[in-house]
Amino acid sequence: MSIFTPTNQIRLTNVAVVRMKKGGKRFEIACYKNKVMSWRSGAEKDLDEVLQTNTVFVNVSKGQVAKKDDLSSAFSTDDVTEVCKQILAKGELQVSDKERQSQLEQMFRDIATIVAEKCVNPETKRPYTVILIERAMKDIHFSVKANKSTKQQVSRAGSCEDLTVADEVSVVNASVCPSLQALEVIKQLKQSIQIQRAHMRLRFVLPAKDGKRLKQKLRPLIKTVENEEFDDQLEMVCLIDPGCFRDIDELIRCETKGKGTLEVLSLKDVEEGDEKLE
Repeated sequence: MSIFTPTNQIRLTNVAVVRMKKGGKRFEIACYKNKVMSWRSGAEKDLDEVLQTNTVFVNVSKGQVAKKDDLSSAFSTDDVTEVCKQILAKGELQVSDKERQSQLEQMFRDIATIVAEKCVNPETKRPYTVILIERAMKDIHFSVKANKSTKQQVSRAGSCEDLTVADEVSVVNASVCPSLQALEVIKQLKQSIQIQRAHMRLRFVLPAKDGKRLKQKLRPLIKTVENEEFDDQLEMVCLIDPGCFRDIDELIRCETKGKGTLEVLSLKDVEEGDEKLE
């Protein structure tokens, strides 16, 4: 789509319009397609890479620029850059029905992929394929919430199933944040299939003087102790829920004043082969 703006003789192409209604008036900004969600996820930080022009419009397609008085009244500032940021953060991205459906289908696949990558059958410890997760999501009639990040829709599964550091990195790199809608999916899937976040395998070494005291504090955060040696220091290999990693890391760092060590042996404790749904 090409838009001619007679007010400043700028021809805008490949336009994605973000619209916000505020103070009884409509305000729009012209952005590059695919950049809006990158900005919102944090992947893109340069505003000039997102905006086609640092201008606030009343109507982008007609080239009608918003008046400064209207900006001041609605946004309490006439700083165009600041207003653009507000619209970019809270405005509604205008897309066609076809584009919206395509985005929802892609988000559905992205969510299923994340769930398959991070989860296993707790009885067999085998991962599910993406196809099986997609089928299970359809069986529970899960619908993608376009106005929520994928991360938000994934993350209502309890304190020990919150996102890990690795999850948050994947969210920043995802154009629509598929990682946040996935923990909600996991929670809902638990009603129909055997599924849980794959455990992480850790090894930590603690000074002897802190070992006994810290062992009691760490126990509630550990799922399974695979190996434990206590001589002049406490060394333990264990499995944990990924969401408990931050608490364990902080506990060891603070209680040992940096003298304890924590090592991630594997991000996923899984068995070979894919799980099958009967």
